[in-house]
Amino acid sequence: MAADDDKKNGNDDFDGNNDFDDADFDAAHFDDADLEAALEGFEKEFANADMNASADGAANGDTNAGAAANGDVLGADFEDELQGILGNKAKGAVLCTHLASAELLAGICRLADIDALCVGDRYGAVAILRDLEGNAPETAAHDLTTVISGMDALLVVNRADKIEASIYTDGEAVEQIPPPFAFPTLAPFVEDYMIGLVDVAGIEAQAEETVDTASIATKQDAERRLRAFMRTHPAPPDDQATR
Repeated sequence: MAADDDKKNGNDDFDGNNDFDDADFDAAHFDDADLEAALEGFEKEFANADMNASADGAANGDTNAGAAANGDVLGADFEDELQGILGNKAKGAVLCTHLASAELLAGICRLADIDALCVGDRYGAVAILRDLEGNAPETAAHDLTTVISGMDALLVVNRADKIEASIYTDGEAVEQIPPPFAFPTLAPFVEDYMIGLVDVAGIEAQAEETVDTASIATKQDAERRLRAFMRTHPAPPDDQATR
């Protein structure tokens, strides 16, 4: 009963092992030295944890950077394709001429600062244009027919799956031709390229003569090539002029 009275009075001192006396209370506390040692241990543990976290973060950062780089490449391809669908960038463009040689056409393109792969064909040499942004194909047609007076060219462009063919003379588009009427008069690969049945690599692999304008270092080199070509391929005599 005394024990019960003690509980009611809030006295928690019991007999036996469950009692906390003053000695036990003192033993349960750290002195200053013990506290400093414990804190130092915690600081070391936290420092190690931070180092490990930084290392993991750096590794993850490298991985994320690689993924981001890949994402940039994929993003660029997607953007390129999207611009083609919207028509802001042509899917393909060629300049078709009556010139007999890819080398001759490449020299003229180089004089006009046109970046292209020139392909020889019995129907006439063709320049496959590389700059397809905005109005770059039309600018190339203008420049090509301006740098050589009296030279005509047919520009064929595929924008957003719509193919157009325009005759350029003296830097101006003078006539549009329905592509089905134009294709039979051009090198056979032109139609295949325009509708996506063959790419530039496929054309280059099958062509007998190709000349990249990038292989002509300067405009002076282009002029020398043109002079050499004209010496080895003189123009036929004008029979009508002599009659």
